[in-house]
Parts: sequence; C-alpha cells; structure tokens
Amino acid sequence: MTGWRFRTAIMFVFLTALLMFMGALASLWLSSGWYIGAGVMLMFSSIMCLISYYKSKEIALRMNHAKIIDERENPRLYRLVREVAQRAEVPMPEVGLCISPQPNAFATGRNPSHAAVVVTSSLLDLLPDDELRGVIAHEMSHIKNRDILIMSIASTLAMAISYVAHYLYWIAFVNSFDKQRDDDNSAIILMAVAIATQILVPIAAVIVQLGISRNREYLADETGAKITGSPLALARALRHLDETIGKINSPINYHTRTHNSGTTTAFNPADEYQSAHMWIANPLTGKRSIFSSLFSTHPPMEERIARLNALAYKLGLYS
Repeated sequence: MTGWRFRTAIMFVFLTALLMFMGALASLWLSSGWYIGAGVMLMFSSIMCLISYYKSKEIALRMNHAKIIDERENPRLYRLVREVAQRAEVPMPEVGLCISPQPNAFATGRNPSHAAVVVTSSLLDLLPDDELRGVIAHEMSHIKNRDILIMSIASTLAMAISYVAHYLYWIAFVNSFDKQRDDDNSAIILMAVAIATQILVPIAAVIVQLGISRNREYLADETGAKITGSPLALARALRHLDETIGKINSPINYHTRTHNSGTTTAFNPADEYQSAHMWIANPLTGKRSIFSSLFSTHPPMEERIARLNALAYKLGLYS
C-alpha cells in the first residue's frame, strides 16, 4: 500500500508540474517572467484540488443525474448497502439512484464519512442479490480506500490541463502574428511548440489519470471480493455488465420518469467521457477504436474477471 501511495503522489506531482510548465510558457509568450505563470498555475491547481475535495460528491451526483433516496424508496438496495457497509466497517453511506437504461454503479465522496453509493435503475433489474452485493462491495472498497478522492482530483487536474493547453495555443497563435509582422523567424517555432503542447500535454495528463483509475479498479475488485467473501459473484456481475453495456449506447434508450419534484430525463453514462472513470464498468464499451485500450478508463474486463477467479481459487472456493 505504501508503494502505491508513493506512485500516486508522483502522479499528482507530475500533473501539477504540467500545469506549472504551461503557465511558465504562457508567461514567456506574454513577455513576463516564467515564474509568474508557474506560480499562478500552482495556485490554480491548489484551488481546483480544494474544490474537488469538498465538492466532489455534489459534483458527481449532479453530473450523473443521480438522486439520493431513502430506505422507503428502495428497501432492497438500502438493505444491501447497509449490510456491505457493516462488513467493510465503514459508516453507512448515502444511497443514490440514477435512472438509466445502462446497468452500472459508482461511489463518490471525499472520505468514508461523506460518501454515497449510486446504482442505476437497470442494474437493480439485471443482477440478483449476490451479484449486486458484489458490485456494492466494489464501490464500498473505493470508499474505504479513499479512491474517490484520488480519482476526483486526478480527473480535475487532467481536465484543467486540457483547458489550459487550449488557451495556451491561442495565446501562442496571436503572438505568432506579432512575430511575423516583425519578420521574426521564431514565429514558426512558436506555433510548432504551441501545437505540440496542445496535443501532447493533455494526452500525457489523461494517460496518467487513466493509469490511476485502472489500478484502483483492480484493487477495488480484490478488496470488494474479500469483503463479501465471494469473488465469483463479483466476477459473474462483471460478466453480465460486460455483455450488456456494449449493447446499450444509443439515444433511443432514453426515457423519462416522473418524481415528486417533476419529470427527469433518463441519463445514459455512455455519452459522458469525463465521468466514465467513476463507474464500475466502462460505460464507453460500445465506442471502440484503435486507441481504445490506451485511453480506456478501466482495465480489460477479461483481466478483471480472471483475477477474481484466481482469487477464488486461492481462497479455496473452487470445488
């Protein structure tokens, strides 16, 4: 665990350093001291991390159109969440429901005392209790290991880097015209650096972010399986999700449902890349490309299932 914390710290330092590097470039292109932009980006990074720390749960719930429910609204879900929380020895989290045609689940919150476990309506319909318990245990593991805070901050920094890189490009683009008017050959170099920064820096940030996300998924699978004592149930749940999610990736699956507060449009997680890393199964499965393995928010499902089967064998659960 200590080794993983060290690697995570290095990743955060790298993301912050990317922001400071872009701030320094912007200052140089605006004829200011490089340290001014670097300092501004360091302050910006700190503010973004603080916002992510204190508001991550509210942002995640709103982004994913999830509603916090009480026990009367879904006794089955509440019972399973309470049971798993007791087994995991963490405080009872809030329970959320997302009206979606896609079966999935996520957890959010800065620490075990300020957390929520959210499942989609279709997940409740798809899985039996033992498999649903395994999914909830996976999410409870994220809470117990404080993965949500780590991944929320990483996602926030990666998103900030993408936006800053975009604006940095336009600063360089405008400055290159000034240099061209002055017959300065450095205009070509400036634009080349700007284009490379806009393309390569966000890619590097996303790869680091996804590296954090994928590794935490493996850990949550293992911890969740140990909480319930049933790796095979979680493996079956992942198999069902893998077989179902790829087929549900179209606006035709949207529908509406009326609540006390009014009508809420169904939400399809497959349309939202920026929150994809939060879910237990990659909601973008249906959008495969040549780069899908490199930029996947999750490790391969087959590998996750294989690891759970290996854990079951190690625990002597195979006859």
